Amino acid sequence: MPPPADIVKVAIEWPGAFPKLMEIDQRKPLSSIIKEVCDGWSLANHDQFALQHADSSNFYITEKNRNEIKNGAILRLTTSPAQNAQQLHERIQSSSMDAKLEALKDLANYSRDVTFAQEFINLDGISLLTQMVESGTESLSHFGDMLSFTLTAFVELMDHGIVSWDTFSVAFIKKIASYVNKFASDISILQRSLAILESMVLNSHDLYQKVAQEITIGQLIPHLQGTDQEIQMYTIAVINALFLKAPDDKRQEMANILAQKQLRSIILTHVIRAQRAINNEMAHQLYVLQVLTFNLLEDRMITKMDPQDQAQRDIIFELRRIAFDAESEPNNSSGSMEKRKSMYTRDYKKLGFINHVNPAMDFTQTPPGMLALDNMLYFAKHHHDAYIRIVLENSSREDKHECPFGRSSIELTKTLCEILKVGELPSETCNDFHPMFFTHDRSFEEFFCICIQLLNKTWKEMRATSEDFNKVMQVVKEQIMRALTTKPSSLDQFKSKLQNLSYTEILKIRQSERMNQEDFQSRPILELKEKIQPEILELIKQQRLNRLVEGTCFRKLNSRRRQDKFWYCRLSPNHKVLHYGDLEESPQGEVPHDSLQDKLPVADIKAVLTGKDCPHMKEKGALKQNKEVLELAFSILYDSSGQLNFIAPDKHEYCVWTDGLNALLGKDMLSDLTRNDLDTLLSMEIKLRLLDLENIQIPDAPPPIPKEPSNYDFVYDCN
Repeated sequence: MPPPADIVKVAIEWPGAFPKLMEIDQRKPLSSIIKEVCDGWSLANHDQFALQHADSSNFYITEKNRNEIKNGAILRLTTSPAQNAQQLHERIQSSSMDAKLEALKDLANYSRDVTFAQEFINLDGISLLTQMVESGTESLSHFGDMLSFTLTAFVELMDHGIVSWDTFSVAFIKKIASYVNKFASDISILQRSLAILESMVLNSHDLYQKVAQEITIGQLIPHLQGTDQEIQMYTIAVINALFLKAPDDKRQEMANILAQKQLRSIILTHVIRAQRAINNEMAHQLYVLQVLTFNLLEDRMITKMDPQDQAQRDIIFELRRIAFDAESEPNNSSGSMEKRKSMYTRDYKKLGFINHVNPAMDFTQTPPGMLALDNMLYFAKHHHDAYIRIVLENSSREDKHECPFGRSSIELTKTLCEILKVGELPSETCNDFHPMFFTHDRSFEEFFCICIQLLNKTWKEMRATSEDFNKVMQVVKEQIMRALTTKPSSLDQFKSKLQNLSYTEILKIRQSERMNQEDFQSRPILELKEKIQPEILELIKQQRLNRLVEGTCFRKLNSRRRQDKFWYCRLSPNHKVLHYGDLEESPQGEVPHDSLQDKLPVADIKAVLTGKDCPHMKEKGALKQNKEVLELAFSILYDSSGQLNFIAPDKHEYCVWTDGLNALLGKDMLSDLTRNDLDTLLSMEIKLRLLDLENIQIPDAPPPIPKEPSNYDFVYDCN
C-alpha cells in the first residue's frame, strides 16, 4: 500500500457521463493515470487526452504541477494540449465569422495556460495571430470583438516569455499603434494595444525605436482625460516605458514635450484629483513617472563646477548681486582691485560659502554638484524676499551663530537627492508617489525653497553654531521625512506640516520614542516585563491569526512586467485550513471561503521559507536580482514536494503572514513588526500598571529580607 501522502482522492468529469471518483497515486506516471481514466470510459487513443482543473482556470495538469492537486479536487478529462492547440489553430482560420469569433474566445481563455501556450506557439500560432492583425479588415462583421479576443490571446501568449519580442514586423507595430487612435472608445482593444506597446518598448531596444516613431505623446494624452482608470494607468505605463528606454540625450527633449503637452497638469486634474481611490497599479505608475522626472536632475547633480567657466561663475555673481545690490559698489573705474576683492570676499562670507575667496570650489563635490547652485539661483529669483531675508538675517548675527546659506544649500540639495533617490532606477514593486510633486512644473526647486527656509528656522530654534551644522541637518532631514510620510496633497500643505514639526516637537517625538525603547530599564521593571511578555505575545499571535482569517489579495509578478492578475488566500476561522484561489481582479473587500477553490490543511505544512530560499525566487532569475521582491517573498512547503508561493503586497503584509504562519506551526514570530508591536504594547502595559506609583521612586534592588524572629509566638495556632 502506498503511503497516504501519495494518494489523492479526486472526482473526474467527462461530458455526457457521471463523474468518476478515484484515487490518484502520485508516484505513478501521469500517462498511466490518464490511460486508467480513459479505460474506465472505454476511450481509445489515451495519448490524445489530458487532465485539467475543472474550475475557471482550465489549467492542464502536468508532471511539473501535479503536486498541486488536492484531496477533493474536481478534474476534467479533456483533449490533450497538443490536439487542442491544433484544433484551435484550424478553427481560428475558419471562413465563418461566427465560428472564428468563438474560436478566438476559446483561444484567449486557453492561452493563459503555459502548457497549451507552448503547443500553440510550436504551431507558429504567434505568427498566425500577427498576420490576422496586420490583414484585419474593419468592415467585417464582429471585427471589434474578433480583434479584442485576438489581442487578448496575443498578450496572454507573450506573457509566458516563450517568444522574443524582437521578432515582430514594422507593419504589426504600425497596426497596434493605429488602434490607440482608432479605438479610443473600445476599452478592451485600447487597453490591450497599450499593454502590447508597453511590453514592446520595455523588452526590445529595436522595437522601442520603432514604437517611438509610430506613437506620439500627443496621441496618448487624450486617453488620460477620460474616466477609465485602467486606460489611464496603461497610458502612463506607455509614457513611462518610452521615458525609461529613451537614450540619455533624448530624455530631456522628451521631458520638454511632456511639459508642452501639460502632462503634469492633466494627471493632477484627471487622475490624482478625480475624487476616487487610486489603486496600487496606478500608484506604481505615478511613482515611476515621479522617479523618472527627478532623474532628469542627475546630470546636474553629478556635474562639477568648472572654476574657469565664466558662465557658471556669473551665477555666483548673480547670487551676490541679488543679495547685496548696494549702490555704493565701486565700478571698474574706481577703487583698487584689492578693495573690490576684499569686498567680494566679505560678501561671499555673508552668503555662507566655505571658500570665501573662490566660492566656485564649493560646487566641485558630487553629489550635489551644479544642482545645488541651480537651486540657490531659483530661490533667489523666485523667492526674492525670502532669499534676501535669510542672507541679511544671518549677516547680522555673530559669526558663530550665523546659518551659512551657501553651505546649507549644498548639503540640503544632497539630502533631498538622497530622500528622493535621484539617479536610481524605479523599483518594480514600490508605489510611493507624492501628489504634491505633481502640483508644480518646478516641484524639486520649490521643494528646496520650502526646505531651505525650514533649515534656517530650525537653526534659530536650536540656537546652533557652526559646530552644530551636522546636528541641524539631521533634524531637518527628520522633519522632512516625517512630513512626507503624511503624503501632503500640495506644497502648501507640506509647508503646513513642517510648521507643526518644530525642533521642540521633534525633541518631544524623540523623547517619546526613546522612552518606549529605552525607559524602564531598572531590575523590577525588567522582571515585570518578563512576566507580562507571554501575555503580550499571545495577544500579537491572535491578531496575526485574525488577519490571516480576513485574508489578503496577492499579486502575480513575473520578470517582464507587472501583471493585472491576482489570487487570494485566507485562513479558516478554526485555523485548520488555508483557502486560496485565483481572482480576475483585485477585490474590494474580503473574499468568501466558498469562492476559493483550493485548500491546504495547516497540518500538512512542513516549513515556511523566506527570501532567496523560496523556490519561486530560485526559478525566476530576473526576480532573484530584485532586492525588494526578494524581501517580500515567502513560500509554504507541504507534503513531499508541494509548494505555495507568495509575494506580499508590502512589508507589513509580509510580516503579518510570516508571523501568522510561524504561529500556526508553533514557532516564534521573528519579524520586525512583531518586535515593534511587542515593544509598544509592553511599554503601554507597564505604564498602565505603574500609574498608581507615579512620582514614587522604584528602587533598583528589592528590600533586604529581615532576620528571622527569635520565636513564633505571634503566629495564630489553628489548633
